[in-house]
Amino acid sequence: MPLKIIRQDITKIECDAIVNPSNRFLKPGGGADLAIHTAAGPELLEYCQKLGGCEVGKAKITPAFNLPCKYIIHTAGPKWYYVKSPKQILASCYRESLNLALTHNCETVAFPLIGSGAYGCPRADVLRIATMVISDFLFEHEMLVYLVVYDESAFNISRKVFSDVSSYIDNNYVDSQQKLQNCLPQCFSRSEGSAGSEKRFCADAMVAKSAVPCAAPTCLDEMIKNMDKCFADTLFYYIDKKGITDVECYKRSNVDKKTFSKIKCNKDYKPSKITAVSFVIGLKLDLNDASHLLRTAGYSLSNSNVFDVIIQYFVTTGKYDNIFDVNEVLYSFDQVTLGV
Repeated sequence: MPLKIIRQDITKIECDAIVNPSNRFLKPGGGADLAIHTAAGPELLEYCQKLGGCEVGKAKITPAFNLPCKYIIHTAGPKWYYVKSPKQILASCYRESLNLALTHNCETVAFPLIGSGAYGCPRADVLRIATMVISDFLFEHEMLVYLVVYDESAFNISRKVFSDVSSYIDNNYVDSQQKLQNCLPQCFSRSEGSAGSEKRFCADAMVAKSAVPCAAPTCLDEMIKNMDKCFADTLFYYIDKKGITDVECYKRSNVDKKTFSKIKCNKDYKPSKITAVSFVIGLKLDLNDASHLLRTAGYSLSNSNVFDVIIQYFVTTGKYDNIFDVNEVLYSFDQVTLGV
């Protein structure tokens, strides 16, 4: 199952377990720790105090009491500037929490950005470590993991990446809109005898600009005979071409096993555009192959949509290591993230 980035109050998430960035069970701290203790009720602190504390980088589990989940997994994060190897300790917090969830048969787990508050861990480092550890875990295990953030500022993408994507959007989205606006008065200035014919000319001009010439079929039978392969067949063609397994494909694409099985078992299954684009990024297809795969599901990448332009940027440049790099940018631009 995938890693989903959501903006929500962690105390209200209905799942098997939520993760609490605790301060070794001595007393409720601030931020998420205080919010979780307040929502769970005083019984939680009483239970925690009987567990004998929690080492930094380790995790322990308790009942959830008044919360809408089954368990609370408590992990003690590092104070960033006061310990050696804080990145390794922080990674251990995520890893130990995931392993504890696994041993308690949890299928859904929600994490905050551990250590990014009072403990002073830089948000960019926390996010990078969280996505790295969680994605590695999900390559081996089936679990739905939520990464709960409050706002876009949690995704502190580099200035260079932000600048590059912004420039790409300006050049391929804003300019496209301006060209469309400039086109309208030119089209309507043509006299075709009536207002209706003037509108048809404008529409025809814009359609002709984007149309791909092809030989006209002689009959419906020929059209059906020459149909493209379905999305499923095309997807598996690219999986084989990339030399990866089915599991590697849907894990890299942040798509859950259930959705992938639907595609594999039903050739008529039509995925959502988000799912189709997730496979484009997971397979690291170039622009031609990406357009081919999307077209078999009835989709395309448009210059009139910010989400589409951002995807075009990554497909064209290849400047990403994994799908979470793309999601970080999508989230920063307030766009829907990839994965199902």
